[in-house]
Amino acid sequence: MNAPTFDDIQDAARQIAGLAVRTPLLANDLLDEATGGQVFVKAEPLQRTGSFKFRGAANRISRLTEGEKARGVVAYSSGNHAQAVAKAASLVGARAAIVMPADAPRLKIEATRGYGGEVVLYDRHTESREEIAYRLVGERGAVLVPPFEDPFIIAGQGTAGLEAAQDLKARGLAADVVLCPTSGGGLMAGTALAFEATTPGARCYAVEPEDFDDFRRSLASGRRETNARTAGGLCDALLTPTPGELTFSINQPRLAGALTVSDEEVLRAMAFAFRWLKLVIEPGGCVALAAALAGKLDLKGQTVVIIASGGNVDPDVFQQALG
Repeated sequence: MNAPTFDDIQDAARQIAGLAVRTPLLANDLLDEATGGQVFVKAEPLQRTGSFKFRGAANRISRLTEGEKARGVVAYSSGNHAQAVAKAASLVGARAAIVMPADAPRLKIEATRGYGGEVVLYDRHTESREEIAYRLVGERGAVLVPPFEDPFIIAGQGTAGLEAAQDLKARGLAADVVLCPTSGGGLMAGTALAFEATTPGARCYAVEPEDFDDFRRSLASGRRETNARTAGGLCDALLTPTPGELTFSINQPRLAGALTVSDEEVLRAMAFAFRWLKLVIEPGGCVALAAALAGKLDLKGQTVVIIASGGNVDPDVFQQALG
């Protein structure tokens, strides 16, 4: 599988123009005061279906042939990719089946169905979502739309980083630091490629929950490490067991490092975003903001881009954060 290039990200931006939202890059004085830097938040909760995932799904699914549309698509996801695939497929008139864990947030399962997706539930402790998905692909002749291990998906996700770099340039600025939520690594890979081409001096950091830090450990060891568990974390969107082979090959030589945050730090960041940025951010989408607010990196005097990757939060969890 060939890794995408910056040209592919530019092509993806053209492909999804009019489908995806160009989300704003938000500044806030209190955020600057709290971090000591000049900080900008890329607000992907305002993206179609509530997360950056729509970018990659739209870039892949909008390229289906008529025959592929007729056979439909299959995906596996804990929620955000599921919703994105369901919506993107509906826009081109294709059927979408999405394999989702039975313990995924009810809000995400219901939203996936609401966008027209067929939800196939599985037990993440005893079953393999990949095996189920490949079985459906074989039975239906459908196209698999993976959450991150696909050049079109990565290029689509990279349009978020491209937009952020472009919007900073329009303000006469360039990023010193980029903080990005990381699970399988597709958003991080696309963002790293975008900033490498547009802002070569920018230092990109992956950010993860501290109990699911496979990317941090993988960067340290030089090989793809695996999390001890894949369930039970607050940040449900970031529970991939190991970095993708393709995404890790892109990220390893380009990242300055990886940071981890606690659940408590995430909850505090969610409350900060709601109170001061007027954004609803889900736990997994808020880890980069949490890292900045918790001082995981010295940001004094730095121009910083924080990717807030999604806003599909369970109401009970959001109430916990506000409490």
